[in-house]
Amino acid sequence: MIDSTSPADPAATKPAVLIIGGFMGRFLAHYIHSNQLASTLRLVDKQLPQLASLAPEHQAACSNENFLQADASREQSQARIFDLPPAPDGAKREFDYIFNCGGETRFSQEDEVYRVRSYELSVTVGKEAARRGVKAFVEVSTGAVYNSNRTPQREGDKTSKPHTKQAKWKLAAEEELAKIPGLRLCVLRVPHVYGPYSGRWLATQLALARVYQSREPKETLKWLWSSELRTNTLHVEDAARALWLAAEWRAKNDRIPNAPNDKIIFNVVDKGATSQGTLANIIKQIFGIETGFQNAIVNTFARLNLEHVVDDVNDDTLDDWADLQESAGIKGNGGPLSPFMEKELLRDADLSLDGSRFESVVGFR
Repeated sequence: MIDSTSPADPAATKPAVLIIGGFMGRFLAHYIHSNQLASTLRLVDKQLPQLASLAPEHQAACSNENFLQADASREQSQARIFDLPPAPDGAKREFDYIFNCGGETRFSQEDEVYRVRSYELSVTVGKEAARRGVKAFVEVSTGAVYNSNRTPQREGDKTSKPHTKQAKWKLAAEEELAKIPGLRLCVLRVPHVYGPYSGRWLATQLALARVYQSREPKETLKWLWSSELRTNTLHVEDAARALWLAAEWRAKNDRIPNAPNDKIIFNVVDKGATSQGTLANIIKQIFGIETGFQNAIVNTFARLNLEHVVDDVNDDTLDDWADLQESAGIKGNGGPLSPFMEKELLRDADLSLDGSRFESVVGFR
């Protein structure tokens, strides 16, 4: 494929790109649009961007011209999602790169929610991509598919005990996609993705810290388990860049050199080796509050009564958060930020990834 980033290349030589999904998909669309990487860009989501707190800098990439509202998990939606206008000479056109950034992002949902909104979405779009001969199908998965281990996990390590239901169904989708004949699949497993406009994981921690900052007398914000618990991270702008590199690489390559099997799976993670201790230190500096970790007695109780502990944490913080929002003039549903803690996110489970394969094979830096 001709280098689509060269200004001398006509637009027609650049790939046609389809993106499924919201938060990460918007940043990817912005990256592609800003760098003029695609001949055609289409972003598909069930929810209109204007109703999902669309950032001002993403408006051009996610404009009505580029956006299509559809439920990509439904077979009857595929033709509308995939069909492109014919080329100037009348030739049939297809998308070259497809990025599946979709799926259920909430934690602690019923299995059926993840089956329909994550698994069925991936498999349905994957089958259509294979039927149309797409050059690269990049599936965004999660590093939580690996068994909990403080040692950074590589792509071939054990996945018999995913951390969450979300991860369980993402793994099932990976496995089913790998069975689809002719699908040029590339799976990216990512850790906690953070950045502007993120309402998950890190944003929850920051909202919790803001509650503690507001209290008088001051209290120490304490986490369960230990400072060594791994909570690896990736900035969303780095994730977008990685997605594009993965598609370019997959379009030109059929397998990973010297890999033990044909599965094309990469971990993508930053170099920070982020842990709970890292987060505690950052929050202490930003919010000016004392941070620490619970003792062994509290941790033992939490292991046996985690649901009760989570309920207590939420009861202790949500009213204060509502007061902070009211004093700031924030009304309605309160926006995407909340200190509400999910049980699945409080488990004593390390999220620790080794991203060296993606760096050495694809050239990610």
